[in-house]
Amino acid sequence: MTVHKGRGFACINYPIGMNLGGDPSQALVHSNPDGKFMVALSSIDLGQGMKSVTRQIAAETLGVPVEDVYVDTADSDTGPHCMGSFASRGTHRVGNAVIQAAKEARAVMMEAAAEELEVNAEDLVTDGRGNIHVDGAPSRSITTAEASAAAQFKHGKTVSGRGIFLIPLSEVSAETGEMTPVSCFAHAAVILDVEVDDETGEVRVLEVNSAYELGRALNPRLVEQQLIGGAWMGLSHALYETTEPYYPEREHLPTDFNHYLMPGPGDIAPHNVAVLERPAPDGPYGGKGPGEMCANPLLPAAANAVYDAVGVRVTDLPITPEKILRGILENGGVRPGRHARAMQAAGSAGRPQWEARR
Repeated sequence: MTVHKGRGFACINYPIGMNLGGDPSQALVHSNPDGKFMVALSSIDLGQGMKSVTRQIAAETLGVPVEDVYVDTADSDTGPHCMGSFASRGTHRVGNAVIQAAKEARAVMMEAAAEELEVNAEDLVTDGRGNIHVDGAPSRSITTAEASAAAQFKHGKTVSGRGIFLIPLSEVSAETGEMTPVSCFAHAAVILDVEVDDETGEVRVLEVNSAYELGRALNPRLVEQQLIGGAWMGLSHALYETTEPYYPEREHLPTDFNHYLMPGPGDIAPHNVAVLERPAPDGPYGGKGPGEMCANPLLPAAANAVYDAVGVRVTDLPITPEKILRGILENGGVRPGRHARAMQAAGSAGRPQWEARR
């Protein structure tokens, strides 16, 4: 029995959203009499942080503390229209719609504050802490709660706003039909180190190193969590999850997650993430969002790492021990790749060649 180390690399360019009818999302923003703001969406939070990010975007645009903003992701019957929470479109499409709605609501709030302070609305600024004051004269101020109450109870104004975002329709070449289907792309690169046992065919992930360019990280901690969690979704798809060989017969299928094969805590390996910020010109405060891109590059990286370790090219997922062992037999033995050979050669010579070149 020999355990072989391998290294796999993969990189992707990932389109944000789609271009079906402009890929619209809508948002509604309104203030309650106590100055708290509600953002109404039909964009569902699936655990990816939709509520947190749109809450931040709304607070930044309104100029109020984030704790004064609440997000209601209702449904398509009671909320404004949204194409859906898919295609990695949430931050970009919904965030832009929230900005538009929040700008409209803010304008009404500032007009009410201007009437209370007897100044022009253009002369007022917000401090992000719940206050509105005359620019250059902080002592002449009113709270956002007082301005919202005055708008509703004294001036008969609704502090509310509507927002919709559509991506610009692409020009189409009359000669070739060429067009741009999306407005922006995100990018990722992954290096995956694994061990492959040539007796059992088992694969153990040793380390993940990744770099993601996703516009501006509006919530860095959420981005990091999504990238790491998404990476293990990809690795689970690459190495574990399957309904074969019994699908579509159901009598032998797993009955719950105790029987369904996927990585557990003991399989998790260190993951070093580098987030590269290149603000998108058409993104909300430069953001695009990672979305599905978290998982995608891990699948080819895993296939490449196994190929580097033992020389078996698996072309259908998941990469099971059986497929690896059959591949080794067909090849007449293990055939390590360039990185694997360099690591083996370095076993008795100190640092690996590839590491010495860092």
